[in-house]
Amino acid sequence: MSGFLIRDVAPEDLDDFQKAAVHLDSVNLPDDRDALAQIIERSRRSFAAIASGAAEPPAKDRCLVFVAAALDGSGVVGTSMIFPQHGSRKAPHVYFDVLEEERYSETLDRHFAHRVLRIGYNYKGLTEVGGLVVRPEFRRHPDRLGRLLIAVRFLYIARHRPAFRDEVLSELMPPLEPDGASLLWESLGRKFTGLTYQEADRLSQDNKEFIRTLFPQDPLYVSLLPPHVQELIGKVGPETKAVEKVLREIGFSYAHRIDPFDGGPHFHARTDDITLVRATRTARVADEPAAAGASAVPVIVARERAEAPYFAAARTAVPEQGLPQPGAAGDVATLALAADVRDALRVAPGDEIAYLRLTRDPQRVPDPARWGSGG
Repeated sequence: MSGFLIRDVAPEDLDDFQKAAVHLDSVNLPDDRDALAQIIERSRRSFAAIASGAAEPPAKDRCLVFVAAALDGSGVVGTSMIFPQHGSRKAPHVYFDVLEEERYSETLDRHFAHRVLRIGYNYKGLTEVGGLVVRPEFRRHPDRLGRLLIAVRFLYIARHRPAFRDEVLSELMPPLEPDGASLLWESLGRKFTGLTYQEADRLSQDNKEFIRTLFPQDPLYVSLLPPHVQELIGKVGPETKAVEKVLREIGFSYAHRIDPFDGGPHFHARTDDITLVRATRTARVADEPAAAGASAVPVIVARERAEAPYFAAARTAVPEQGLPQPGAAGDVATLALAADVRDALRVAPGDEIAYLRLTRDPQRVPDPARWGSGG
């Protein structure tokens, strides 16, 4: 099996969690020890609520953090996150629609197609995925941790579908300046708010009032911005190009919307159309452990519990003929697991597990190392 266990974050992970966060330092995953401790507690309560079916905390206040923990004692080396409901009446999801407006003058016989930005708000909420970070020294690891941290989120969503919205959003990081500044914000948002990009980004996490009251509600013509800023609108940054390819591969598409602060593109998909959600299956651990086979295929296997750690998953390989096949009505599929996988997941014969078959060609798409969440 893989040398890593993907599980829910725990309080004792704080030091390693911060070592990962320093490489993103966003609103969702800040390089701030106190804020990270609060995120861990929020995640713990969110996993507990979903495991027990509790109503509190409500979906809009939940945050689920997954970590890749090395089995050799190296600690947490990567993270990924799910926000079950991003956007509510008090704190809506805010975006710019990127539209095209055509104008024609018969007198001059001139035609123009303008790109226009129009601010929008989503009060019902959608599910957001983000916070993907792998520590630099593990980004070329053969276990391809970025892809594993992406996949487990959709496996988890499939297992708890009612806890998530019908649309999933990913806000990709755009090209930023070396100091982390946004040229779009400097040319637009700062002129209407008087705030720096970092100040506005952090304030917007809990308070969107200043956006509704200070941002222009009328359409903004992109042609009025400097040409070098126009080029950044909806552009994916170099560190998230691999993520864009993965998103498209599993059913996401560009939403023709951008982050109003930095211009990063929004990608979205209907939850039930995401290939990794649709491909997730359940089975029970077989009585006999898996035997080595030449035609083994890679899978992610996960188990869940009613107490912490609530979730654990591992990458392993099983003989292709060992994957459960459709059977008669009422049949229970079983999956044979190697002894080390059983031990890592702490499962026994008859326990329920979820599994997700991975692509045969892991080299087809580069391993994403950093999935920014737009702020």
